[in-house]
Amino acid sequence: MRYAVTGATGFVGGALVRLLRANGHDVVALVRNRERAEALSTAGVTLVEGDLDDSAALDRLVAGADGLFHVAGWYKLGDARPENGWRVNVDGTANVLAAARGSGVSRVVYTSTLAVNSDTHGRVVDEEFRFTGSHLSVYDETKARAHDLAVDAARDGLPLVVVQPGLVYGPGDTSQTGALVAAVLAGRRPTIPAGGAVCWGHVDDIALGHLLAMEQGTAGDSYFLAGEPCSLAEGLRLLADLAGSRVRSCFRRAWSGSPERSSGSSNGLSRCRPATRLRRCARAWRPTSAARPRHTASWAGRLVHCARG
Repeated sequence: MRYAVTGATGFVGGALVRLLRANGHDVVALVRNRERAEALSTAGVTLVEGDLDDSAALDRLVAGADGLFHVAGWYKLGDARPENGWRVNVDGTANVLAAARGSGVSRVVYTSTLAVNSDTHGRVVDEEFRFTGSHLSVYDETKARAHDLAVDAARDGLPLVVVQPGLVYGPGDTSQTGALVAAVLAGRRPTIPAGGAVCWGHVDDIALGHLLAMEQGTAGDSYFLAGEPCSLAEGLRLLADLAGSRVRSCFRRAWSGSPERSSGSSNGLSRCRPATRLRRCARAWRPTSAARPRHTASWAGRLVHCARG
């Protein structure tokens, strides 16, 4: 199969491309800078230079593709230019959907997020849940709007499936989560939110969830891709234990209550029933358990090696 991918140079998109190539699929990726996408080219990925506001590039990206993964997105904390969130997450998604409709591609997988659920105040929800209040950050709000655009496109006949990762972890993570993990494994005591629960998911599981959504998901449906709720502090302590870190099981707390209201991130309190629909349609995928993530030990070992090196 030939798959078109946006966001291929990112954390989740990169893992997805590696999975697709490992399974023998042809991949064409939209990149803003060919020089920064050298690893993709080396892996045999066809590159289309352009951005989400370049309709001609998007048309080239999807031409002849059997499926399209729209993974690209904007995520910044404390960005002085929040309009970038609207440009990338909302306008960019609208442009990608327009290109998909024009190409007649047979399947689209759109990467949303559990953050569109905002703060559920401890309520465990599934894919039927719809948040209707005021969002906690520009990221939440713009991704929720883009999510609605995708759902509307599917309702209008585009063969589209939505996937919703939670907090994604794993090797290559350059986000705040990755920095916290690196700090813990290096023996430092990071400052973390006092409360909240996070639905964790290893990046390789998230990539596999994308592929299964493409192959077996039902058009018009959404699928959570995440493990059981687990607090950030609990997850970091588990990683320290598995890695044999000398970090003591205590962390400085910067604030109490909702971490999102201080940090601008809203994955923290989106509690969920993980991948309820996708597990029914594809038994091959299992979400990472918050109690003992199946990937965590090897990943933690690699990070410990890097930290000690």
